[in-house]
Amino acid sequence: MEKIRLGMVGGGKDAFIGGVHRIAARIDGQFDLVAGALSSTPERSLESGQAMGLAADRCYGSYEEMAEVESGRPDGVRAVSIVTPNHMHAGPAMAFLRRGIHVICDKPLTATLAQAEELSKAIADAKALFILTHNYTGYPMIRQARAMIAAGDLGDLRVVQVEYPQDWLTEAAEQSGDNKQAEWRTDPERSGAGGSIGDIGSHAHNLACFVTGQKVQSLAADLQTFVPGRRVDDNAHFLLRFDGGARGMLWCSQVAPGNENALRLRVYGEKGGLEWAQEDPNYLWFTPFGEPKRLLTRGGSGAGAAANAVTRTPGGHPEGYLEGFANIYAGAATAIRAAEAGETPDLSLLPGVDAGLDGMRFIAAAIRSSQDDAAWVTL
Repeated sequence: MEKIRLGMVGGGKDAFIGGVHRIAARIDGQFDLVAGALSSTPERSLESGQAMGLAADRCYGSYEEMAEVESGRPDGVRAVSIVTPNHMHAGPAMAFLRRGIHVICDKPLTATLAQAEELSKAIADAKALFILTHNYTGYPMIRQARAMIAAGDLGDLRVVQVEYPQDWLTEAAEQSGDNKQAEWRTDPERSGAGGSIGDIGSHAHNLACFVTGQKVQSLAADLQTFVPGRRVDDNAHFLLRFDGGARGMLWCSQVAPGNENALRLRVYGEKGGLEWAQEDPNYLWFTPFGEPKRLLTRGGSGAGAAANAVTRTPGGHPEGYLEGFANIYAGAATAIRAAEAGETPDLSLLPGVDAGLDGMRFIAAAIRSSQDDAAWVTL
């Protein structure tokens, strides 16, 4: 089976997320990176591309040039990964979609809701697929939790609690002059108006919706900016109302000392509850009401078909962040092959434009609510 020729926009030298996407694309041997517009200048793009083993004539100075040239080559890219800061998602995505090239884009969908809606129209008109890499949806025990809830193991859902605290922005790292990640993620011109809510709150929101099968209908949000001089929020608390009747709470913070990437999810229904923690991702706690807690393990006897389908190694051998991304890429490869064969691809487990729009509406609603003293806002 021929590998899918992959291009990349962004993700050049010293770019953290670009390296993550390249590893994920390689894990299952489904993609071959052959081209890139990897940086904001032609010189840096060429330097980064050649360091990755790309041919010099396929290291492009801009995504526009890459889209035009690659779409005309008989061996041109069939898919492209977009791993730029948020404000540079929409333009490249539309340029490649218009040329029939599939797009795999890092989250969030865009920097603003207006950009997201414009991109949504382009996706609807395109003959190519658009996939958003909310990587935590690819974790095996998250797939297990989703399947259990869909099967009714928890009964009607009542309470959803999700949190994502970090501590890396406890001080003004963006003002140090040597932290590119902090600089762009706290710059509203590049990240969008949301700080912690866009960077990690969007992950927490997406995960809660993916696992429960319910969408956030309305929210009340209290956003804070604790670090002096910072232009975006660095901490937020939410109350949530879901369209299926569940009620929830969400907390995201990048100023919580002692937390690295402590994404946690708890879901409680009339018949039982589930608990999962990203930093210990191979375990899912299931408690049927009135019975002892049960520990379900990835690759273990309690894991079901949904988890086993995205499990690579025997139980006890940790799988996590990179493999979660890889599961999104593997699903994307399957969908791309189906679409190119004239079949209808199964996108049920792949985040796409709808999940992206939901995330952008979540961010916009949070800002409106907080500006109105945490008033309830409908998405």
